[in-house]
Amino acid sequence: MNNELSTVTQPAASEVTLANWRLPPFNRWGFQRVREIVPSADIPADPNNVWHLPTVASDACDSLIIENETGPPINFRQFLNATHTDAFILLHRGRTLVEWYANGMTHDTPHILMSVSKSMLGLIAGILNAKGQLDLEATAIRYIPELKGSAFEDVTIRCLLDMRSGLDFDEDYLATSGEIVQYRKATNWNPLEPGEAPTDLRTFLCNLSGRSGPNGGPFNYTSPCSDLLGWIIERATTRRFAELFAELIWKPLGAENNAYITLDRLGAPRCAGGICMTAMDLARVGQLIAQGGRHGETQVIPQDWLEDIVSGGDPAAWNKGPFTKYWPGRDMHYRSKWYVERGSKPLVSGYGIHGQHLFVDRDNAIVIAKLSSGPIPIDSKQIAVTARAIDTIRDRLSC
Repeated sequence: MNNELSTVTQPAASEVTLANWRLPPFNRWGFQRVREIVPSADIPADPNNVWHLPTVASDACDSLIIENETGPPINFRQFLNATHTDAFILLHRGRTLVEWYANGMTHDTPHILMSVSKSMLGLIAGILNAKGQLDLEATAIRYIPELKGSAFEDVTIRCLLDMRSGLDFDEDYLATSGEIVQYRKATNWNPLEPGEAPTDLRTFLCNLSGRSGPNGGPFNYTSPCSDLLGWIIERATTRRFAELFAELIWKPLGAENNAYITLDRLGAPRCAGGICMTAMDLARVGQLIAQGGRHGETQVIPQDWLEDIVSGGDPAAWNKGPFTKYWPGRDMHYRSKWYVERGSKPLVSGYGIHGQHLFVDRDNAIVIAKLSSGPIPIDSKQIAVTARAIDTIRDRLSC
């Protein structure tokens, strides 16, 4: 499929600021150039070990018709445009069937993953657990004594991974005040107001005190839990997260381009949403998962960790949580920072606001990476049409 460049005029670079880079229309420029706005750390690839995924001519998506609850059915190109897609990659059996870009994005352009970054964090946690460097049953305070007296004092690593920490935190992406705005300022994603004192991510985490429920209770999506896990990983290994990601995943995976992660003013990584990479390298991560964590002779991600993501989640905890409204009628759970649609052929996925997705159907050897610049952080209609598009592609390519 040929690229289809966006016909919408991009904002000028001079118009994009720390105050507006996540807002439309400025996010269409900002999501591809995050490091020009927020400080970052490189995640280097190994140019001598690039995983080449062959491209084959395919019309797999050209004739797709996708049901649209808000109007008549749409074709594949209409779906891409309607969901503000910047890049779309489809792999089947390790071959590239579709590589599509718009909005000025190219094969070599890094794009922010938003909360698909959490899914990358979950893979790092699995590798470190297998190495004996991260105890999933330990409490956070074992690694970070500074958390004493905070909401995280008794929370286990496993509950941080599964978003079952019981933290009381209102993750309202449209809020203009409150804890989430202070959180963004602490991560360097929002500017300070005149006269405000500089803040940092780790001080912010230590000052969180509210609880909404018990450790191990219902699924409760709160991004600070992932940034805390990133801090725990750095403390447990005495290594910077960007270095660990490069050493444990990025280089052995065979990534083609450097990735990067945003940092707060003191150098703490934004593990909850700040990783930026190319769409094809994101697809490579998906292909690695589809192959049981193995690339060539190297077992990059422990296979039993990937199996646990599929089989170890608690659907009852999911059903008591707030996200069922976004995936109605689907049998789901959340495990180790990954969403899983259960069933005889499970679908494993990472999801980020404004339309970031990585889908892996291991049984049908299908991987889909979709990066977007949607105007609304969480758009239930776009989540629904994307889910139907993925269903349609899976049906078309089912083994």
